[in-house]
Amino acid sequence: MTKRLDATKEAIDLIHILKEKHGDLMFYQAGGCCEGTQPQCFEKGGFYQRMGDVCIGTIEETEFWVDKDLFEYWKHAHFTLKVIDAFGVGGFSLETPLKKTFQIEYRIFSEDEEEDLEPVKYIE
Repeated sequence: MTKRLDATKEAIDLIHILKEKHGDLMFYQAGGCCEGTQPQCFEKGGFYQRMGDVCIGTIEETEFWVDKDLFEYWKHAHFTLKVIDAFGVGGFSLETPLKKTFQIEYRIFSEDEEEDLEPVKYIE
């Protein structure tokens, strides 16, 4: 099966640091401006998803949720979670005090990958 989501080593290392401090985590990628331009990392349950939102996969046992409208637009794309040294917009994500920002890099799936995609989970 083709994964919809991967992460760089730096992103995984930061997730481990945040888990040590905050416990279980979750990611949410909104589709709007400002905070919607980057994935937000919260303590698990610290953000309430909307009906129809989509979990596209997990990184280090951390679910990555996407706004339902954004998923519709990007459902043919692979997400790679990375991290940069910067203060991101919004400032609500757990990595902000560490002067880090999670980002997503996208690429379109090949036809072969599209035929064998991992299933997603929806909020019903």
